[in-house]
Amino acid sequence: MNDPASIIGNFERSHWSQVSEPALPWPVLEGPHETEVVIIGSGFTGLSTALHLLEAGKQVTVIEAQQPGFGASGRNNGQVIPTLTRLDPDMMISQYQGAGERLADLVRDSAGMLFDLVRKHGLQAEAEQSGWIQPAHTPGRIKLSEQRFKQWEKRGAPVRMLDRADVERLTGSPIWHGGFMNDSGGHINPLAFARSMAARVKQLGGVIFARSPAQTMQYQNGFWHVQTPKGSVKAHGLLLASHSYTDAFAPDLMPDLAREVVPVLSWQMATEPLGESQRAAIIPARQAVSDTHGDLYFMRYDARHQLVTGGALVIPYRGHERLRGRIGDRLMRIFPQLPSVRFTAVWNGYIGMTSDYAPRIHRLGPNGYGWVGCNGRGVALSTALGGEFAKALAGEPLDRLALPLSEIKPLPFHGVIRRLAPVMLLDYRRRDLTEIS
Repeated sequence: MNDPASIIGNFERSHWSQVSEPALPWPVLEGPHETEVVIIGSGFTGLSTALHLLEAGKQVTVIEAQQPGFGASGRNNGQVIPTLTRLDPDMMISQYQGAGERLADLVRDSAGMLFDLVRKHGLQAEAEQSGWIQPAHTPGRIKLSEQRFKQWEKRGAPVRMLDRADVERLTGSPIWHGGFMNDSGGHINPLAFARSMAARVKQLGGVIFARSPAQTMQYQNGFWHVQTPKGSVKAHGLLLASHSYTDAFAPDLMPDLAREVVPVLSWQMATEPLGESQRAAIIPARQAVSDTHGDLYFMRYDARHQLVTGGALVIPYRGHERLRGRIGDRLMRIFPQLPSVRFTAVWNGYIGMTSDYAPRIHRLGPNGYGWVGCNGRGVALSTALGGEFAKALAGEPLDRLALPLSEIKPLPFHGVIRRLAPVMLLDYRRRDLTEIS
């Protein structure tokens, strides 16, 4: 189980908490309520699903343990990436057949769907559809870039290959050997995006209850029943969208689903604002950048011209202090234009990792769904899946949707795997130093 005190503290430390508009004063759920669809979790999946359902004329109630965007949705780097971490289109199709075809198309369009949602609803998200670049950190990994480029190009994605000179021109860094780019990607302020979506849900007639953790959920006599400390909701349909935080405040809510995913601590950091001359030399067109390292090198600008980056630690002890020097030195190696680096915020949150890096999408019962496994690609994917879950909950046949359903398979020895997961970073670093053929 996650430590609630640590989770809350790191949310308040985050750059996004410091620069975003305050959360609305959402009420606590008290007493019994009835609705058409109840959604547990007000991150990108839950709020996107709620928006789409409300547009379809459905009644929606969202239950949140803390406040909208409190979990992974409000803590991440904010890169809008229209790919999955390891599953390229051919693998999706091989693994899921027809549903894989639809999933590949959904992932291809996922970034555009997010930015279209921002524009359609006038969401305040500091959204910049400036593109996403994945540079290759060794010459051999250019083959990986070529493989990904070819598969996404075949499916009609707006991708292009980049040689070493292209990457240096686009990023201002000489360390990479080429790569590929998707012009539909970009970045957002993730917490502002979640809070603005929540406000829009309210405007459209949806109901959101905060500080109301779901403790139990069950299907009985044709309805879903969700119990919180002070109230309950009865609904025809249900979506469980709590991801890596499923066991954070209610360990018995759905333990098998919680044990299907390994929450891995991810650290984010924001630099002081860069000056005009530095911005002209470092990622001048403001794309999101995340490369092929397992111990990932990633960065993007925010609306205040701060570079938002981060890193990983095997041992989190004093992580807020230790990462300042480590990632500051890394940024200066990547960008020689930076004579020094100072950070205004360091924070963390959980990424939900699955053993095969694939999302796990489940039918939990009659008209009840849930999923886990963002695997570091949750911003675009979660938002896009919200539209698919809304269609499913509204009764659209599943064989038309990008929802490759599977049975819940909790990981054996989940507690041990979770404790050992940070040690995998050592293997990632070893692989990063090994050229691929």
